[in-house]
Amino acid sequence: MRAWVVSGDGRLLELLERPVPEPDPGEVLIRVEACAVCRTDLHLAEGDLPARKPQTAPGHEVVGRVVSGPRQGERVGVAWLRSTCGRCRYCLRGHENLCPGSTYTGWDADGGYAEYLTARPDYVYPLPEDVPAERLAPLLCAGIIGYRALLRCDLSEGGRLGIYGFGASAHLTAQAAIAQGATVHVVTRAAAARKLALELGAASATADAPPEPLDAAILFAPVGTLVPPALEALDRGGTLAVAGIHLTDIPVLNYERHLFQERTLRSVTANTRADGRAYLRQAIAHPPEVTTTPYPFEAADRALADLAADRVRGAAVLLLS
Repeated sequence: MRAWVVSGDGRLLELLERPVPEPDPGEVLIRVEACAVCRTDLHLAEGDLPARKPQTAPGHEVVGRVVSGPRQGERVGVAWLRSTCGRCRYCLRGHENLCPGSTYTGWDADGGYAEYLTARPDYVYPLPEDVPAERLAPLLCAGIIGYRALLRCDLSEGGRLGIYGFGASAHLTAQAAIAQGATVHVVTRAAAARKLALELGAASATADAPPEPLDAAILFAPVGTLVPPALEALDRGGTLAVAGIHLTDIPVLNYERHLFQERTLRSVTANTRADGRAYLRQAIAHPPEVTTTPYPFEAADRALADLAADRVRGAAVLLLS
């Protein structure tokens, strides 16, 4: 099979020929139909996220079909969370995303930038047959992590939500918040992203600051210097949730300007399978407008480079024939 891997030699990715992987006992083998491109893949390729194995195939927003093992023939989605121990205190209290023994697709094990991958059947999600893979793939991380970020920011009913950065996850999260009655203000440097935000129903889209105090905010851009202005834009009692796995350093905060009046700063760490199931039920029953930029599998390196340069509208998706 063909697989794109993190090269480690200055290039983002390298295309290799590899044997089709052999599933471990209890695992399934999945033939990939499509894999969305996540900023986490870029962090891995650029070295911001330390590699956990050499020549890893990234990709954790996978739509495919089980070709051997349990659930053979089923169309499934493979997401970021690959496994947890199931025994630690975090798992037992329903916080499996915090499990110290957790592993991740496209980081601990090869992911969807390949023609086949393996997965545990209890960590994949059933998907409908009648929805194109290009539309489903971004739901499996961009959608799921946005869903958890929306929970973590404690947005009040009908509240004012600020979204900083407007890529794959943000464009889905904005729609979910608007559907719940929120007023959404987007802050992003990319003019095309501001245009998309307004098309999807955002009340404003600017390159600097929201036009009114915010009840809650989500930081999707991996830029630590945005934390102080995002906190300062919060109204009293507001919460800022940082949604990414990687963030550049946060500047020194001024207590009175940024945190006083019970403002809260919190992180978002992966997701639970319950998050995934809840979001996918919602998204399949009430489909969001999924904006994608498709790439042939052979152009995975270009897709990642375009993501790095903010040339992607919505979510980049690799399509396999």
